[in-house]
Parts: sequence; structure tokens; C-alpha cells
Amino acid sequence: MTRSRVHLPSRPTWRCQGCGIAWPCSAAKLRLLGEYRENRPALLVYLATLQAEAAEQLAELDCGTPPDRLAERFLHWATPRGQPYLSGPVEPEVR
Repeated sequence: MTRSRVHLPSRPTWRCQGCGIAWPCSAAKLRLLGEYRENRPALLVYLATLQAEAAEQLAELDCGTPPDRLAERFLHWATPRGQPYLSGPVEPEVR
């Protein structure tokens, strides 16, 4: 019996525990898209939360400077084509 690899982030480096590349890796992205296939907004909220956590932890490892392009790494791939992804604070919708 083969043991499957777990593709979860290793904190504070945010590398994949299963394959060692920057998380989310391709396997993690596929798993997350499957888990959230009926609720893409919830996936984006989850990923934005992880992005904020990663920015803080990675900044601590690099003298206070978070890496560039974290929004692309965490959010861009999960945003449906043709829709912008959020990279800043969310403004409440007024009705």
C-alpha cells in the first residue's frame, strides 16, 4: 500500500509538506478547488486569510519584508476568469 503525500503548508516557510514547493502547490490547488467547487467566495475568503498569515510569518523570516506577489500566489489562480481578485481591504457594500 502506498502512502499519499499531504499537500499542506509548512509554517512559517509556507512550503508544501508533500512536495516542497511554494504553497499552494498544484496538488493543493486541485484539492481546494474540489472542496470549494460549490462555494468559490468561501475559498477566496479562506485563501485571503491564509495569505495574511503567510505575509506576517514570511516577513518575520525576512527582516520584516513580506515577499512580493503573494496575492497572485494565493488568490489569482482561484479567481474565476474575467473577474478581478481582491488584493486590498474589502469595502463593505452599501445598499
